[in-house]
Amino acid sequence: MSRISWQHLPYHINPNIVEIGSFQIRYYSLMYIIAFLLTYILVSYRVKSENYNYKTEIIQDFFIWAIVGLIFGARLGFVFFYNFGYYMRNPLEILLPFEFAHGMRYVGISGMSYHGGALGVLAASLIFFRKHKIPFWSFADLVCPAIPLGYTFGRIGNFINGELYGRVTGMPWGMYFPLDFTHQLRHPSQLYEAFFEGIFLFIILWSIRKKKLFDGFLLSTYLTGYGFVRFVIEYFREPDPNHGLIWGVLSMGQILCLLMMLTGACIYLLRRKQKTTKK
Repeated sequence: MSRISWQHLPYHINPNIVEIGSFQIRYYSLMYIIAFLLTYILVSYRVKSENYNYKTEIIQDFFIWAIVGLIFGARLGFVFFYNFGYYMRNPLEILLPFEFAHGMRYVGISGMSYHGGALGVLAASLIFFRKHKIPFWSFADLVCPAIPLGYTFGRIGNFINGELYGRVTGMPWGMYFPLDFTHQLRHPSQLYEAFFEGIFLFIILWSIRKKKLFDGFLLSTYLTGYGFVRFVIEYFREPDPNHGLIWGVLSMGQILCLLMMLTGACIYLLRRKQKTTKK
């Protein structure tokens, strides 16, 4: 397809599957349901095919805890990482993750942070593991290879919503997004993330899922891999408007990804050392 035809093709997909009055069923919500369901199916498959000694009820209960932790963590992460000052002045809006703009009645869910969601899942998991006396490292290795594929659907949901779009570009595949008040061609960075954070990282982790170098190996690989991929893609994604580029170089997302990669590297070194010491 030629450059001209792309430039004359504004991005616009109705984010609603069904709309009856004020009631809406949105693709965004459907994508997240698919993501959670697919992750659960993959984890359940590993439990059965790789002889993990966990009952179905434990897996189901864990996912409920993880989903709750994800939702609360993602919202609080956005509040603290991206707009702390604003929400301290308007604390009631912490509970209202919605965005109204451009004269539209409702334009989408806003104000959720991946890194906050990851911390929320971690906190919920630690409580759950302690309650059920489940070893953290081995269970984390069970779940981590299944997680990235869910990101694919989450990012497609972002794309359909027209949110979290990329930086201005002159590339032939640049797209217009209706929520961009500047009306410039931009990278469809949500699709980049859907492929690299989702499909690409899933293929890597799933292909090495049976490698038992030490408990925590897959967790460390996941943290380092996701952090690296997301760090690179952030160069194509529009920086958060509240922070822009910190030091004129890095986005807030990239700083959080550096911390994520550092955490993954530390887990790898410490867990490997602990296994070597035990020998």
